Amino acid sequence: MKTTKKLGIWIDHSVAYLTEIEENTISSTTIEAQPKLQGDEEFVYKDESHTLNKEKKQLTSFYKEVSEMILGYEWVVLYGPGDAKNELFNLLKIDHLFDKIKIDVKPADKMTDVQRNIFVKEYFR
Repeated sequence: MKTTKKLGIWIDHSVAYLTEIEENTISSTTIEAQPKLQGDEEFVYKDESHTLNKEKKQLTSFYKEVSEMILGYEWVVLYGPGDAKNELFNLLKIDHLFDKIKIDVKPADKMTDVQRNIFVKEYFR
């Protein structure tokens, strides 16, 4: 019997925790977004639209990095607080590379490593 490759991704705008489940094995990976402009750098960019464009590019780059990790899986659940999971899902559903991957979206609060492992294990049970 073939095993389905499953991946849970807890995501917000700053970090993605990827939890892979294969048979009885759980492995985790973390992808961090580039930090937003901080301190003195913000004063260099007085034009607000320039700052917003830079932040949007950073977020798009983060989503691209996460989406590349999804390609090797057959079933994925995106979960976490806020809008990041839905923003990523919307990008994935318009990209035909992800057409054959089952992708679900679920709300969730902040979680520890152990809580994320339990969530993913229970979800794919």
